[in-house]
Amino acid sequence: MTIYAPATAASKAAVAVVRVSGPRAGEALDALIGQRRPAARRATRARLRDGVSGEVLDDALVLWFPAPHSATGENVAELHLHGGRAVLAAVLAALGRVPGLRLAQAGEFTRRAFEAGKLDLTEVEGLADLIAADTEAQRRQALRQLAGELGRLTEGWRTRLISALAQAEAEIDFPDEGDVPRGLIEALRPALASVAAEIRAHLADQRGERLRDGLSIAIIGPPNAGKSSLLNCLAQREAAIVAATAGTTRDVVEVQLDLNGYPVTLADTAGLRDLSGDDNDAHREIEREGMRRALVRALSADLKLLVVDACERTVDPTVAQLADENTIVVANKIDLVAASLPVIGGRVSHPVSTRTGIGINALIATLEREVADRLGAAGAAAPVVTRARHREALADCVAALDRALAGAATGAVAAELITEDLRLAVRALGRITGRVGVDDILDVIFREFCIGK
Repeated sequence: MTIYAPATAASKAAVAVVRVSGPRAGEALDALIGQRRPAARRATRARLRDGVSGEVLDDALVLWFPAPHSATGENVAELHLHGGRAVLAAVLAALGRVPGLRLAQAGEFTRRAFEAGKLDLTEVEGLADLIAADTEAQRRQALRQLAGELGRLTEGWRTRLISALAQAEAEIDFPDEGDVPRGLIEALRPALASVAAEIRAHLADQRGERLRDGLSIAIIGPPNAGKSSLLNCLAQREAAIVAATAGTTRDVVEVQLDLNGYPVTLADTAGLRDLSGDDNDAHREIEREGMRRALVRALSADLKLLVVDACERTVDPTVAQLADENTIVVANKIDLVAASLPVIGGRVSHPVSTRTGIGINALIATLEREVADRLGAAGAAAPVVTRARHREALADCVAALDRALAGAATGAVAAELITEDLRLAVRALGRITGRVGVDDILDVIFREFCIGK
């Protein structure tokens, strides 16, 4: 079946692009321009007409990409229209009246490219990440994956394991052949251990997934310390309500930030304090729920900003105990006090004033360094794991290799069982690029795309 869809956003713009892919793409193009399609891969100006009424729809540029030299591996036509909504609607309606054409589903163009071998699954996911990238670091990481770096890495491991598997099977299938060395499976242990060690090193590096999803930073502290004011300063807009009354924030308030090219989710939380001696009226119950949510967010955050009032000489133990190696202590209201800054959990406070702006730029610079340390995947020497799917497949591969290595070491496991573990390891790596066993995840992956991609 031949499919068509707009490849650009459905809004008023200078240009709108419509793509057609499938066996009847050329016929559809001929019908719209009223003549034989232009030369391959050459932009040609043409008047588009309705095939039924003959009415001129637009004065456009058209391109023709015959199979297999196209993005999808099929015959592909592209129509570069004027970007008005009425123009786009009229052209889509005209395509819909061409026999054998239907509107594409989400991600269907990319899925056809995958099925034609134009992209492997890691490149497909890199394309999806590139479209969704909000920051410079996310863009760089997605481009590396779209270029096939992760796919080539996993295929390299897979090739080495296939070689080892072939040698192991030779010992089983040809035990009496003089040119097959005895104890070959045991001799393969260094090669298998090397692959397992390399994969473990990549599993230990979680920067790729964290960069794709963004780093989580929780702003915590006692009531009325200026947490919401700090959120507004960092977001450079009034994202949270600020009032002189303590305890204004009850629920978690989130904003998305771009810190020097890295994605961050910044969360303002309810004030934390000891409520053990208070009554149980409805107001306190709401405050307790807000504190519970604040603690949950603090414990799950990658980084915490612990905000305290610089005018207060003591800090509630409920708050102080949350300071750890992932905490930056911020002393707010420094414009109101000249005394020494509080030290919490051995960490000297960063002095700021959310009212005057004192120290905010220095705090942002500290945050940028901390975030870059945790998400510096774009400059890594080797491709990084970017999705839970990759991590699961690599973990399955390592588990199978560990079983094979243990069996070869003891000599008590049949060679047939060891080679079966090697097959499982090879299949696990094949799932990453889409070579084997991925039918159950294809729909999930391609649903991430918009229609027309």
